[in-house]
Amino acid sequence: MPLDVIMPALGMAQDTGVIVRWLKAPGDAVAEGDALFEVETDKATMEVEAQGAGYLTGVVAEVGAEVPVGQTIAHISKTPEDAASAPEGTARTPDAAKASDSDATPVGEQVIMPALGMAQDTGLIVVWRKEPGAPVLATDILFEVETDKSTVEVEAGHDGFVAALLAEAGEEVPVGDVIALISAQKPDAPVSRSIKDGASVVAEPAPVAGHPAPKAEKPSTGPTAKAQDGRILASPKVRRLALERGLDLARLVKAGHPQPYHVKDLELLIMLPAATDPTTVSAGAARHLTADVPSDAFAAFAIWAADEAGMSDVSALLAGLAAASLGKGDITVAVETFGKAYNYAVSGRRLGAVTNADKDAMPDLRLRDLRNARLSAVQMGAEEIPVLSIMAAGDGLMLTLECSAEHLSALDAITFLTDFAGRMEQPLRHLL
Repeated sequence: MPLDVIMPALGMAQDTGVIVRWLKAPGDAVAEGDALFEVETDKATMEVEAQGAGYLTGVVAEVGAEVPVGQTIAHISKTPEDAASAPEGTARTPDAAKASDSDATPVGEQVIMPALGMAQDTGLIVVWRKEPGAPVLATDILFEVETDKSTVEVEAGHDGFVAALLAEAGEEVPVGDVIALISAQKPDAPVSRSIKDGASVVAEPAPVAGHPAPKAEKPSTGPTAKAQDGRILASPKVRRLALERGLDLARLVKAGHPQPYHVKDLELLIMLPAATDPTTVSAGAARHLTADVPSDAFAAFAIWAADEAGMSDVSALLAGLAAASLGKGDITVAVETFGKAYNYAVSGRRLGAVTNADKDAMPDLRLRDLRNARLSAVQMGAEEIPVLSIMAAGDGLMLTLECSAEHLSALDAITFLTDFAGRMEQPLRHLL
């Protein structure tokens, strides 16, 4: 059966695309991944790849034609002579779209499963952010979709009311399929159903009309998506914030909080009692050490390193000094400063060998650069990894190390902090 070539959605609010040129002629052999045609939207011109191998047949969209997203514009067939299986010029009609033609389904603007990548065939609906019948703005987040590379928040694209949700959370939907309808008027009987359902419609009671629900709203529409293969469903933003704050999302899983996780769930994670995590270190096993550095020679050293050696990343310099003081070989150091976090891979003692690491990598040491903060002391308690804080103290520095007994023995903790204090007081000794 021929493979449909459809007009892809290259943007969240894209309704149509203009065919700039065909890169293959009818009858040409096509390999999967070949650039098939160029399409122009209101933001960019992009090449679209073939999603299968065969021969280009049934081309119905000419150069310059503006085509609705999701409409079939050609086929990839087994032979050059194969006739197209669908009528020329007709739009793709997936199950969800067919079901939307039912008399029981409200009329409205279509929301389709977007193509977030050139080789993407399907998307997994992680969660719906709006319930059937809820008011919605074009810029409101309507749902989250997960591909094999990322989880993305998708905007509604239209003002109005959610008239129908045609797929449930946890279902995988082909790109271009209609998954929701947004009507201009509040629907009398909003619809919510699975893509597996035929014409059956399960009406949900509509909420009272009023202002659009806030974006953080967590509706109960459909089943809650569950992690597969041990994965935790969370947006990239949540994963980044959890990493920066040293939070373990697995604790929410163990506590039974439903997935996927959003930013507000991090507050729940912070408030979880320590007993829910068997690896949490008790207060009695925590270590808290401080050291005074009478003079801050590091600031002058950082200027020298930038001017003479081209090493202008101050955070990378701190990561190198800290790793050398810890003396554990190749490690990853996270440096935090005023809400920003950077991961560095440190190999050996040479500062020039400090490189940027994957932002999602789990660090072995967290260093907080608080020299520009108005803090004179910190005592936050032990975290998942040792935490080293640097604060200004008069003309010198105050260093604080917090860790658990499982991370460092008493002797190792004392040695580490003493060595680091010496390097901050005389940074050039690191080069000897």
